[in-house]
Amino acid sequence: MSTKGANLKSDWHLIGSSMRKIEGLAKSTGRAVYTDDVTFPGMLHGKILRSPHPHARIVAIDTSRAEQLDGVQAVITGRDLPIQYGIIPWTPDEYPLCVDRVRYIGDGVAAVAAVDEDTANEALALIEVEYEELPAFFDPHDAERADGSTPYVHDARKDGWNGNITKMVKLEFGDIEGGMDSADVVVEGDYFFEGTTHAPIEPHCAIGQWDGVGKLTVWSATQVPHYLHRELARVLELDQAQVRVRQPLVGGAFGGKSEPFDLEFCVAKLAMMTGRPVKILYTREEVFYSHRGRHPFHMHYRTGATADGRLTSVDAKILLDGGAYASFGLVTTYYSGQLLCAPYDMPAYRFDSTRVYTNKPACGPKRGHGSVQPRFAFEVQIDKLAEHVELDPIEFRRRNFIGEHTKTVNELRVTSNGFLECLSSVEAASGWSEKFRNMPFGRGIGIAGSTYISGTNYPIYPNEMPQSAVQMQIDRSGRVAVFSGASEIGQGCDSVVAYIAAEELGVPLEWVRVLRGDTDFTPVDLGAYSSRVTFMLGNAAIDAATRLKKLVQSSVAKAWDVKPSEVLLAGGAALRA
Repeated sequence: MSTKGANLKSDWHLIGSSMRKIEGLAKSTGRAVYTDDVTFPGMLHGKILRSPHPHARIVAIDTSRAEQLDGVQAVITGRDLPIQYGIIPWTPDEYPLCVDRVRYIGDGVAAVAAVDEDTANEALALIEVEYEELPAFFDPHDAERADGSTPYVHDARKDGWNGNITKMVKLEFGDIEGGMDSADVVVEGDYFFEGTTHAPIEPHCAIGQWDGVGKLTVWSATQVPHYLHRELARVLELDQAQVRVRQPLVGGAFGGKSEPFDLEFCVAKLAMMTGRPVKILYTREEVFYSHRGRHPFHMHYRTGATADGRLTSVDAKILLDGGAYASFGLVTTYYSGQLLCAPYDMPAYRFDSTRVYTNKPACGPKRGHGSVQPRFAFEVQIDKLAEHVELDPIEFRRRNFIGEHTKTVNELRVTSNGFLECLSSVEAASGWSEKFRNMPFGRGIGIAGSTYISGTNYPIYPNEMPQSAVQMQIDRSGRVAVFSGASEIGQGCDSVVAYIAAEELGVPLEWVRVLRGDTDFTPVDLGAYSSRVTFMLGNAAIDAATRLKKLVQSSVAKAWDVKPSEVLLAGGAALRA
C-alpha cells in the first residue's frame, strides 16, 4: 500500500454523491442472469396442473397416461409431498400440491417433468382428476358469517373459531367513546378497496438439481432465500445442511415473491426423482393465480374532531378478504390497524380487524403491506372532517402533525419526521392555493399523507439470532469482498453495502465485490420486507467495515511503528494521517 498523501476535501468521499448501481450495467446491457437464464445439460421442464374449480374435493387422480407419454420423466401429486408449509410458522396451511381439496381456481394438483415444455403441457392434458364440487365462498362477509352447514375453506379450528377465519385482532388505545363525545363533529364512512396484484417483469421461476448423494440445490426468483431454504428442508424431510438455495438477480418482486411457492417444491421433488435438473417457469396467467397481492378490504371508519380541526378519536372496523391460504395474513391483519397512527396525532384509537378465507387466490404482502388500504379510507375521512370544520385539507393535516422524537398512541417510536416539510413542498409545487376548488368542472386537486415503518425488528419467526448480517474481507490487493444474505430485488441493497464498504475502507467502489444470493456461503438475512434492509443490513455492513478497518489500521501501524489512529485508509491506500 502506498504512503503518499491525498487531497481529502471532506470526511465523506462516496456517500452523498451520485453513484451507479453496481449491477446496473449488467442489467442495462442484457448480461444480467435471471433464474430463467440458467440452463443445464439434460435439464427437464416442469408444468403444474391447476384446478378448474374454486372449491372441490379430489376424489381420484389417474396419472398413468401422462406417465406413459414419450418424453415424460416423472409425475407427482399431492401424495408425494404430504407436509404442509407456510411463511408464518403458526399458519402452515398449504401443500405444495393439493392433497384432498382444491380451494381456488388455479390451485396446483399435479406436476410433470418432461424433455420440453410442449411435452409437459401435453402430459398435463392426459392427467385425469375426478372432483366433487363444493359450495364456494366468494364474498368475505358470507365467509365470516358461515355456520359450517357447508364446508369451510379450511377445517374448523379447535379454538371454536369459524373455519373461514384466519385471524382477528381487536386493540384499543385511549378513551374512544370519550373522544367521540368531546368531538364537535363525527363522520362515518364505509369504504372498499378492491385489491391489486404485483406485475413484475420477471415471472416466478425455479430450478431444482439433486446431486445424487444427498444435496439439493434450488435456484429461485425469490426474495426470501432463507425462508425458502427452511421450508424446502422441512417439507422434503431433509437436513438443512443438505439444501442450498441460490438466488440469481430478481426481476422485480414488491412482496409478490416473499414466500415459498408450489413450483419450488415441485422442481425439488421432480429433480430428486429423476436425477436431472428440472425447471418450472410460471406463465403470466399462473403469476396471477399465485399472486399473493394486496388484500381487498371492507372498512368502516368513525372519526371525531374538534371545531378547530384536532382529531379526538378514531374507530375502525375492517374485514380482510384473504383468499384461500394464510400467506402473511396474520401480519396483514395487525398492520391493517397498527400502521395508521402516524403522521397524525390520535389521542384515542381502536381497530377491529378480521381476515377471512375465501375461495380465491391467496392474498399477501404488497409494497406498503397492510397500510395502503386503511390509509385511503382514513385520508378520505380527514377530507370530510376538514370540510365540516371549514378548514383547508392541508391545514387540517398540519394541525394534527404528530411531531418528531415521540411515540404514537400505540407505542410506535417516531424519530426524525419531515412530514411538515414534505407537506409545504407539495403545497408550493402543486400550486395548491390557486387550484383548490378553483378548477374547471370535472377537474380537481387533492392531498393525502402517509407513513410506513422502517427497519422493523420483528422477524417472521421469533429468535435471538441477528436478523441481518454481512461478512467482509479485504485481500492484499485492496479488493473487498462483502458476503451478504440480503435479497437484491431491484431496490439497491447490494449497492448500499458496496457504498458503505468503499466509504469505510477507503477504496474505490470498483474494488468492492458483493457476493450474495447463496445460502451455502452467505450469512442469514431474515428477508427483504418492511423497508428494513438498508437499516438492518446497512448497520451490519458499517459494523463489519469498522472492525475490518481497525484490523488493517492496527497491522499497518505496527509495521510503521505508529499509532493506529495515525493510519488513514483512503484512495485505496494506507496513508499517514
